[in-house]
Amino acid sequence: MNTYKDYINEIEERKSLGLHPKPIDESQLLSEIISQIKDLENEYRKDSLNFFIYNVLPGTTSAAGVKAKFLKEIILGESVVEEISSEFAFEQLSHMKGGPSIEVLLDLALGNDALNAQEAAKVLKTQVFLYEADTNRLKEAYEAGNAIAIEIIESYAQADFFTKLPEIEEEIEIVTYIAGVGDISTDLLSPGGDAHSRSDRELHGQCLFEHNKEMQNEVLALKQAHPDKRIMLVAEKGTMGVGSSRMSGVNNVALWTGIKASPYVPFINIAPVIAGTNGISPIFLTTVGVTGGIGIDLKNWVKQKDVDGNTIVDADGEPVLKQTYSVETGTVLTINTKEKKLYYGDVELMDISASLTPQKKEFIKAGGSYAVVFGKKLQTFAAKTIGIKVPQVYATSKEISVEGQGLTAVEKIFNKNAVGTTPGKALHAGSDVRVEVNIVGSQDTTGLMTSQELEMMAATVISPIVDGAYQSGCHTASVWDDKSKANIPRLMKFMNDFGLITARDPKGSYHAMTDVIHKVLNDITVGDWDIIIGGDSHTRMSKGVAFGADSGTVALALATGEATMPIPQSVKVTFKGDMKNFMDFRDVVHATQQQMLKQFSGENVFQGRIIEVHIGTLTADQAFTFTDWTAEMKAKASICISEDDTLIESLEIARDRIQIMIEKGMDNEKQVLKGLVDKANARIAEVKSGEKPALRPDANANYYAEVEIDLNEIAEPMIADPDVNNEDVSKRYTHDTIRPLSFYGGTKKVDLGFVGSCMVHKGDMKILAQMLKNIESQNGKVEFNAPLVVAPPTYNIVDELKTEGDWDVLEKYSGFVFDDNAPKGAARTKYENMLYLERPGCNLCMGNQEKAEPGDTVMATSTRLFQGRVVKDSGEKKGESLLSSTPVVVLSTVLGRTPTMEEYEAAVDGIVLTRFAPSKKQLVL
Repeated sequence: MNTYKDYINEIEERKSLGLHPKPIDESQLLSEIISQIKDLENEYRKDSLNFFIYNVLPGTTSAAGVKAKFLKEIILGESVVEEISSEFAFEQLSHMKGGPSIEVLLDLALGNDALNAQEAAKVLKTQVFLYEADTNRLKEAYEAGNAIAIEIIESYAQADFFTKLPEIEEEIEIVTYIAGVGDISTDLLSPGGDAHSRSDRELHGQCLFEHNKEMQNEVLALKQAHPDKRIMLVAEKGTMGVGSSRMSGVNNVALWTGIKASPYVPFINIAPVIAGTNGISPIFLTTVGVTGGIGIDLKNWVKQKDVDGNTIVDADGEPVLKQTYSVETGTVLTINTKEKKLYYGDVELMDISASLTPQKKEFIKAGGSYAVVFGKKLQTFAAKTIGIKVPQVYATSKEISVEGQGLTAVEKIFNKNAVGTTPGKALHAGSDVRVEVNIVGSQDTTGLMTSQELEMMAATVISPIVDGAYQSGCHTASVWDDKSKANIPRLMKFMNDFGLITARDPKGSYHAMTDVIHKVLNDITVGDWDIIIGGDSHTRMSKGVAFGADSGTVALALATGEATMPIPQSVKVTFKGDMKNFMDFRDVVHATQQQMLKQFSGENVFQGRIIEVHIGTLTADQAFTFTDWTAEMKAKASICISEDDTLIESLEIARDRIQIMIEKGMDNEKQVLKGLVDKANARIAEVKSGEKPALRPDANANYYAEVEIDLNEIAEPMIADPDVNNEDVSKRYTHDTIRPLSFYGGTKKVDLGFVGSCMVHKGDMKILAQMLKNIESQNGKVEFNAPLVVAPPTYNIVDELKTEGDWDVLEKYSGFVFDDNAPKGAARTKYENMLYLERPGCNLCMGNQEKAEPGDTVMATSTRLFQGRVVKDSGEKKGESLLSSTPVVVLSTVLGRTPTMEEYEAAVDGIVLTRFAPSKKQLVL
C-alpha cells in the first residue's frame, strides 16, 4: 500500500496547486490499484477504478503493460470487474496506442476464441503503431492461412485505419486572441525557466504566457463566451513561434484551446489553431502539424507601395504597414477547409491553401502527423505481404520536376535520401518528400517529452537506418539542482537503453559530458549529404542539412529513421570584397542579415527557406557561427558549400573528436561511434580521390533569391539589438535591428557580459585569452567593470585550451572556475565584477537556470535576445540582451560600457580574429 499512499499524498500536494492527479506511468502503482479494484470491499476501490480507466499513460510505459495485461484477463474472463465489460476493455485497449496493447490484441486475434478474435481484429484495424515484432506475427499468421490475420492485413492494405476516420469539418469557427504584438517567442508559450516541468503537462500548462494569469483568464473567458468555437492565438504584426520548435509550447496552447485526444488519457490535447501576421516560424509550424493543428499566415498587415511599386518607408526607414482586416481579440472568423479560405462572416478575407495542403489536412484528420507516417508504413507492409501495389489512399507525394533546371544543394540532398519517389525523377523545391534521416539529436529539456512520445508510439529501439543519435546534457549543465538530479539520470537511462549515445552514462563509467548539443551534432555529422533532425531550433550543421524539430518529430525520426517535409526553396548567399583585419566573423553574420534586408526593401527572403551559403574556406567549427545564426534569420535550415580541402579538414576534425568520445568509453554495443569514424574516413577518401567531391549545387539551379554580401561595407563591429524601447512594439525583440558599434557612442552601460553558447568555438576562447593578455600589457592589470560569464561549448575545447596554455590565462583572471566534482546546486542571482569560468553548456543562453539580474543590459555572444530569455525586466528598466562578437563582449565588461572604435581596435591589435576571404574556386557544377 505504500506506493498508493504516496500517490494519494502527492494528489493532496497537487490540489494545493490547483492540479489534478498526475497521470500514472509506473507498474508498481498500477499493480496496487488493480489489487484494490479486485477487492470489492476496499475503501479505495472507486478511486482506483477511475485511476485505472482515466489516468494511465498509454504506449510502452510500464503502467501500460500492466493495464493491457489486466484488460486481457477481463476479456478472457479470468478476472471479473462489474464496471469493465469485455466490450469496454476492448475500447480501453483501442486508446492505448501500441506496444503491450498491440501484443494483447494480437494474442486475442490469433487465439482460439472466435468471438474475442473478431473483436480484437475490429480494434486492430484501427491501430497504426505497429512495429516489426507485431507485423512479423501478423505476416506469419497470414502465410499460415489464418483467416483473421488475412482480414487484418487486407484492411491495412486499404488503410481502413485512416479512410474510416471522420472527415474534417468543412467549417471551423474560431475566435481570435492576440497573444502579443510583434514576433512571439516560444518562451511566451513555454518559458525556458519551466523546462523541468514539461513532461508533467498539466503542471507545465500553468506557465502559458509566462504565468500571466490575466491573459490565461482572458482565454478562459473567450472559451466560456464561445463554447462552440476554437480559440486562435495570434502574433499581431509578427511571426508566431520564433526561437525554437518547443513541443511544450504547442502542448500548452493545445491544453488551453485544443481538443482532448482521448477520454482515457488526461492532459493530452490536439488540434490547436495559431496564426501570425507574418506566419509561423517554420520549425514551430512543424510542431503544430504533429498535433494535427492549423497554422495560418494571416498577412493582415501589408507593406504600402508607391505608384512605381516601391515600398514606402517612414522617417526611420521602416516599411509603412496598412491593416487589410482586423483580428483583434474576440473577432469571430471561419476557416472553410473545403474552399481553403478564411472568412469574416460572409466576407472572404484570404486564401489559406498553404495551411490546408492535402498533407496537412491528412494530419488534421488523423489527429497528428505520427498516425499518418506510421499508417503509410503499415499500409506499405500490408500491400507487400499480399503482393499488390499500394492502393492510393493518402495524398500523392507532390513531385515537382522542372525539365532542364539544375538542382540546388538541398534539392540534391533530398533527392539522394528520398523514399518512395519516382525512380530517376529529379525533384525540385515544393516537392513533398519522405526522407531517411542520418543523424538525430535530443536535448535534455525536451528529451523527457521525446521519451514520452517514444513510449506513446510504442517504440523501444532506435531505427537501424539512423547512423547515429545523441542525447545531450547541455541545457541543464549550469546548475545540478534537485530537478536536474531527478529528471536527467532517468532520461539518460531511457535514451541509453533506446540506443542513443548519451552525455551521461547511466552506469557512471565515463565522465559526464555537458557539451552543447549543436556542437556534438556538428561533430558526429560526417557526411555533407546527410540529413540531421534535432530537438532544438539551433540544429543547424555546417555539414549536410539540419532541421530543428519538436520533441515529437525527434521521436519519430528515432523510431522510424524518417522525416516527411516539402523540399524548401533556397536563397544563395555569396561574398565579395575583403574583411578588415579587426573584424570578427560574427560581424559578417550580422552584416549578412542587415545587407539582405536592405537589398530586398525590408523583406526577409530567408524566412522559411534554406540559406545556401557559399562559405568556401571556413572549416565546420567557424562556419557553424553562420549556420547557427540562420535560425534567427528565420530560415528553415542552411547548407555550407565548401571547397574540397576545407571539407576534408572539417571531416578530419570531426573524426578525431568522435575518436575522443570512443576513448572516453561513450560508444555503445552497436559501436555507433566507430561506424561514424569509418564513415568519415570513407568520405575523406572519396573527396581526396576525386571520386565524389564536396557537395555542390548545379550552375543552372533555381533560387528564390540571390544575396551577395560586400565585406568591404563592414567597417566596424555589428550588434543585434532588441530595441526594447521602440515605439512600435512589433519591432522590439526581433533579430533584424543590426547596428554598428559607433551607434552607441562608447557610452551605453553594460551590466553583464556572456561569452558562450553554440555561437562560439575554440577560436573565441583563444581570442578571449589573448585580449586579457593585451589589456594587462596596456594597462598593467585587468579589471572588470562588469561581470563576464564564460561557458566554453565543449570539454574538448577546454582540454585543448589546457594543452595549449590558454586555459591557464583564463584561470589567472577568473574569480570562479567550475568544479565537476562539486557542481552548483542553485542558480546565481547576483554577480560580482569578475570573470566566471562556467561549466561547458548553454548557461545564460538557455535562460532556464542562470539568468542576468532583472533590468540588466547584457552584451552576449549568444543568439537569444527575446524578452525575459537571458534577462527579465525590472520595475525600473527593461532587460536588454545585445548580441555581438567575443571581442566586443569582453571589452564591454572590462570597460563596463560599449567601447569606442579606437578602444576596440587597440584591444584586438595583433589578434587574428578570422581568416575569411571569399572562395576563388568554382563552387558550382
